[in-house]
Amino acid sequence: MAQKIKIKTGTIEETLLLPLWGRAYETQKNNPRLIDERAVEIIRQIDYDFSNIEETQAMSQHGWVARSLHMDRVALEFIKKHPKASIVNIGCGLDTTFSRVDNGKIMFYELDLPDVIALRKNFYEDSDRHISIASSFLDTQWFEKIEVRDGLLFLAGGVFMYFNEEQIKTFFIKAADYFNECDFFFDTLSPMGMKIAKKQVLKKGGMGMSMDGGWGLKPVASLEKWDNRIRVISAIPMSKGMKKGIALQFKIMGTITDLLGVCSMVHMRIGYSR
Repeated sequence: MAQKIKIKTGTIEETLLLPLWGRAYETQKNNPRLIDERAVEIIRQIDYDFSNIEETQAMSQHGWVARSLHMDRVALEFIKKHPKASIVNIGCGLDTTFSRVDNGKIMFYELDLPDVIALRKNFYEDSDRHISIASSFLDTQWFEKIEVRDGLLFLAGGVFMYFNEEQIKTFFIKAADYFNECDFFFDTLSPMGMKIAKKQVLKKGGMGMSMDGGWGLKPVASLEKWDNRIRVISAIPMSKGMKKGIALQFKIMGTITDLLGVCSMVHMRIGYSR
């Protein structure tokens, strides 16, 4: 039997296990909303006690699945319009989106910090169309490595809320300057959502990593004030359309958080002057 991969506690790598476990757990249900066999395979190769996550993250698990379903939908819609699209998965962690959306023609880039990319290499091998880039997304020299043939889409799940507003604003403007036209799809937390995430997810999940500071966005339309090339295409509450097949208590909680605007999935387009 191959030796399992150990994950150090209190590290960025540990937080990557949360959504990975969420997708694997969903896949093994009788009527899964998301099937991610790759996530199940990776979980089996990791030496980590997932029991605390399973005991404390029932509601968050639905959020991680919903986020993946939203991401898959937008990626597939974009690929339908741009069959040879380039997609950049910012802060990819142990994400498995490529395995679910690949049409055999797209270019897909996995972007994350060097330690995370090194961890991914235990489970993935690069190919001509599936390429890893070891870099902070804020160090935009990596832009030069992206080949754009037929549309460019950036995905960012569970990433931007870890940074401050000025960092995110600067990054978006640099992307507009370099690529001229591109789409972004990402999740955002409101200021209230930031407080909930810190208390309910990282702390209760037994994660030793701090989540000081961070970006709480409200309202989403304020993004358009950053630059006249930024346009918000849509902002969808995280749980919208995602409540089928889940327990009543989670449907109620999802409805409440949606009404309060706690977490949104934002589709933003850059490069078109208004």
